[in-house]
Amino acid sequence: MKRIKDMVAEANDKVSHAPADVMQVLHGQEGVTFVDLRDPRELEREGMIPGAFHCPRGMLEFWIDPESPYAKPQFQQDHKFVFYCASGWRSALSALAAQDMGLENVTHISDGFTGWKKAGAPVAEKSAKQG
Repeated sequence: MKRIKDMVAEANDKVSHAPADVMQVLHGQEGVTFVDLRDPRELEREGMIPGAFHCPRGMLEFWIDPESPYAKPQFQQDHKFVFYCASGWRSALSALAAQDMGLENVTHISDGFTGWKKAGAPVAEKSAKQG
C-alpha cells in the first residue's frame, strides 16, 4: 500500500512550494490567485486568506478542465495559483494534479493555513460571496 506521506513527498518533489511566511509576499499581488481547498466547515470555523478563491478539493479537477461542464473562469486566467489547505498535504496533491492537467504557474503553501495564521498573516471570515 502506498502511504499518503509518500504521495505528499512525491508531489512536493514535483511542484513548487514554500512556507506561509515566504508566500505572504504574493498576497494581494496582481495576477496571483490564492485557492483555498479546505472543506466549507473549515472555512466557517477558521476563516480564510482574504480574497482567496474557495475550491473544495473534490471539485478541483472538474473546475480546472475548460471542457468540463463545471469549469470555473478563475482557472482559465493567466495567473499564478497558490493552493493551500490546513497543513499542506491536500494542497501538495492538488498542485500536482493541477500541474498534470496543464495548469501552469502553480505552487502551494507547504505549511498550509496553519502556517499562515502562525506567521501572523491576514485572516478573513468566509462570506456568502466567497467560494
